[in-house]
Amino acid sequence: MMSAVMENAIEVTGLRTHYGQREILKGISIAIPRGKTSVILGGSGCGKSTLLKHLIGLLRPTAGKIAINGRDIAAMDEEELNRVRRKMGMLFQGAALLNSLTVAENVALPIREHARLNESTVMIMVRMKLDLVGLSGFENFYPSQLSGGMKKRAGLARAIALDPELLFFDEPSAGLDPVTAAGLDDLILKLRNVFGITIVVVTHELPSVFTIADYVIMLDAGEVIFSGILDDLRNSQNERVRMFLERRPETKTYSPDDYFRFIVGD
Repeated sequence: MMSAVMENAIEVTGLRTHYGQREILKGISIAIPRGKTSVILGGSGCGKSTLLKHLIGLLRPTAGKIAINGRDIAAMDEEELNRVRRKMGMLFQGAALLNSLTVAENVALPIREHARLNESTVMIMVRMKLDLVGLSGFENFYPSQLSGGMKKRAGLARAIALDPELLFFDEPSAGLDPVTAAGLDDLILKLRNVFGITIVVVTHELPSVFTIADYVIMLDAGEVIFSGILDDLRNSQNERVRMFLERRPETKTYSPDDYFRFIVGD
């Protein structure tokens, strides 16, 4: 039988995070299955983006363990963490392209930084990645010349430049029209199906969730209220889950802590 470490690419245990005296993540424990697309779902202020920052090592937790391929990144020094990050790709919400560089130069950045290859090989790799995301022929364009969807695709080409084992997306559909968002969803599915990459997507966009998710983790106010496959999410009787899926408005009165979470704890 395959071990739990082999079955799960990431295992989070008892993760707690504080911003000052406020607790944002409240001892959550989750598992991210290997070779699948896992969606971290929830409303504004639930803690999903904070969790993502922990998974890629941008934040250190107050307590808890974040095991990637069986190794706790929360206990690593910066040099060890950087070695782990080389096996990760990340598409940020705004694509985070450098405006002074062409699309090809943006995609080439991680290759030049981490791989000792001659320039002709670098450019072959760049063209392959751009072709994979549907941007063949746009090598010499600058980010300002691209549409929002094309910027996301260029950012994705850079994220997969070094053939990562783990690929993270932060709100990939944000700011995109429905057709462009659907095209990006199809690309995520292609990366999972063809390359077997473990993909983690943070989103609150339900159409995307129902298209790409193999596994769903739902947060509410810093706690896990659901984790499981998509069919189980649809059939969940948890009231908070039902409210989210049915788009029922919140009726509670918010406290200052709630507003703080909306600002920094998403």
